[in-house]
Formats: sequence, C-alpha cells, structure tokens
Amino acid sequence: MINNAGVSPKASNGSRMNTLETDLDLWQTVFQSNFFAPMLLAKSLKNELAAAKGAIVNVTSIAGSRVHPFAGAAYSTSKAALATLTREMAYDFGPYGVRVNAIAPGEVETDILSEGTDQIVADLPLRRIGQPSEVASAIYFLCSPNSSYVTGAEISINGGQHV
Repeated sequence: MINNAGVSPKASNGSRMNTLETDLDLWQTVFQSNFFAPMLLAKSLKNELAAAKGAIVNVTSIAGSRVHPFAGAAYSTSKAALATLTREMAYDFGPYGVRVNAIAPGEVETDILSEGTDQIVADLPLRRIGQPSEVASAIYFLCSPNSSYVTGAEISINGGQHV
C-alpha cells in the first residue's frame, strides 16, 4: 500500500502559509489527507496486508524535517507526524508480517513544483532535480523482497538537500 496523497495549500499569492496565517479548518483538511487517511487506510486493510505479508510506504517530505520555502506549516507538520506514524505503524504491524516504511522526497519534477524551485536545485549537492522514476524506484525497493528486513525507516530522496 502506497500512501501518496497530500495537500499543500498556498496563500493567494502562491507563498507558503505559516502558523499565523493558517486557520484551523485548513489545518484539519491538511491533516485529514496527509496524516489520518494513511493511518485509517492501513488500519482498515490490516487483515489483507497481513495475509499478503504486505508492505506499506508512506510518502512524507523533506519539509517534515526543516522549514521549506514553499511548504506551509500545516503541510510540514503533517508530514513530520506521518514520519513518526510510520515508526509506530512499523511496530504495530510488524508482528503481522507487514513492513512499514516511508520515503521523504525533496524537489521532484512534477506538475506541482513551485516557482523558484530552480534556485533550490542550483544549491543541491547533485545539482539537479529529482525524477519521478527515482522516487518510484525507491518505493519499489521498499515493497520488494530486497528490503525484507527493513521496517520503520524513512529514506531521503532529495539529491543531498538534507545535508
């Protein structure tokens, strides 16, 4: 099971929304999608995941571990919470033979990139933007038998942005 849905609202001018600007209803919307949905889906599919000796991969974000110029406070804290939830779920689902891990992408070439991403990419150690196929390969690895002893981990996929 791949939990990839996410909501990252922006201010009317496209800038990040901080803790002072974001109203409670928006916080709740973001947390419903980014945090509660992965937990509720996994919980409701526990028996099927256990029968298949399946794997769960939660998609967190580099924004979950640092203030990001484009990701707002609600998004960032929901992804940080999802990283912690990943470890909790690994502990809870492990006895059923289900592995739970996360990936934390940085800047990846998708339709939702913010203006100014090129400035971040210029400072990355790898000096390039990530590709969706690179994220998919990491997810595939975490779902494959090649990672059969990996659970509770969060893999950074960000060209060195976290260093």
